Amino acid sequence: MTNKEFAERISQLRIEKGVSARDMSLTLGLSETYINRIENGKMMPSMPVFFEICDYFAIEPNEFFLTRQNPSAELLNAFRRLNSLTRRKQQHVIDLINDL
Repeated sequence: MTNKEFAERISQLRIEKGVSARDMSLTLGLSETYINRIENGKMMPSMPVFFEICDYFAIEPNEFFLTRQNPSAELLNAFRRLNSLTRRKQQHVIDLINDL
């Protein structure tokens, strides 16, 4: 992911959440222009701030890098649920999918 794509992803998530860059910055305890500077490609967050941003959006860090070309949130949730099943139940679901 390039710096530009990183900036666009933060902007996309922020807009989906319905908050301004200023409000997001202040909620995270950062300067009021912090997120705006990231979105404008002027800086990148530190790793600790990146993790705080992920927490803010209620996503795992790896989910941050998933874009629209990747699986939908609904599909990701199904993967998580599938992963929590026993191996036997997982196989039942896989067999069901293969029968479709």
